[in-house]
Amino acid sequence: MKITFIGGSGFVGTRLIDILKEDKKQEYQLRNIDLLNSHFHPEITEIGDVRDQQCMDEKLNDADCVVLLAAKHRDDVHPTSLYYETNVGGMEKTLKAMEKNGVKRLVFYSSVAMYGLNKHNPDENHPADPFNHYGKSKWQAEEVLQEWYKTHSDWNINIVRPTVIFGERNRGNVYNLLKQISTGRFLMVGKGDNKKSMAYVGNIVAFTKFLIDNKTEGYNVYNYIDKPDLSMNELVGHVSKVLNKHIPKIHFPLWLGMMGGYCFDLMAMISGKKLTISSVRVKKFCATTQFDATKVQKSGFKAPFTLAEGLKRTLEFEFIHDAAGDITFKTE
Repeated sequence: MKITFIGGSGFVGTRLIDILKEDKKQEYQLRNIDLLNSHFHPEITEIGDVRDQQCMDEKLNDADCVVLLAAKHRDDVHPTSLYYETNVGGMEKTLKAMEKNGVKRLVFYSSVAMYGLNKHNPDENHPADPFNHYGKSKWQAEEVLQEWYKTHSDWNINIVRPTVIFGERNRGNVYNLLKQISTGRFLMVGKGDNKKSMAYVGNIVAFTKFLIDNKTEGYNVYNYIDKPDLSMNELVGHVSKVLNKHIPKIHFPLWLGMMGGYCFDLMAMISGKKLTISSVRVKKFCATTQFDATKVQKSGFKAPFTLAEGLKRTLEFEFIHDAAGDITFKTE
């Protein structure tokens, strides 16, 4: 199978390419198109921009399946029009290039951000209500796909809506949280009983491979979450156990945490620097972000790791064996 990745040089793409290469039972011919070269798979990587129609037309030739990972996803992208140029415009250009080259299989990474905050365990049929530009642009990209499929019903489209993804080498919000907890610089804002859906990278790439190999027909949408969800208090307790550290259980009220977030917003605006704390991140930290994963659980897919195992592997890699000098990936 000839698989072309768009945006495969990042955290998820690298791990997905890893497991496809490691499978000796299947034969995959892999190609990666990205704005940046790949640290781990430069031999299959070509420089290209998902926003460039001519580039996509040329790069998607001779593919059987396209995996679209390219996206603007950080909280602090400016101007905000970049979310829509990449996430929505990139989808439109990818579909046109696929049609031109006779490619009829697409795996697209969307996001649970399209549901919005503090929803009650939404499944794949829950109405969209995104609260930020990233979520809005991902939902608009899905709407483009829905319209496209109306006139291309012979295509196979698989959409993955992941919750926050963590794992070894990732430098996103979960890593920052784990680092703060592990170093004793963690401040619990709120009661800590809000639950957080998470996904270990080793599991979500295994699920993506499962889709490529097994879900070859129709239009399919899946939330991806590793269950059971942990509350913030439970997560802190798990980190404490793995690292064998006593972590103070001091709680600060939400209003105080938000005031601190706004102060960091002001500092970022004055200094022009991107800071790890912001009012948006405080708001997201205190929100309940639980999502339904029943559809994945009934799909026949078996995750290779439990959530606890994924956290343990990440904590040991980052904070016990010390990965400070290793190649890392910056995400949210």
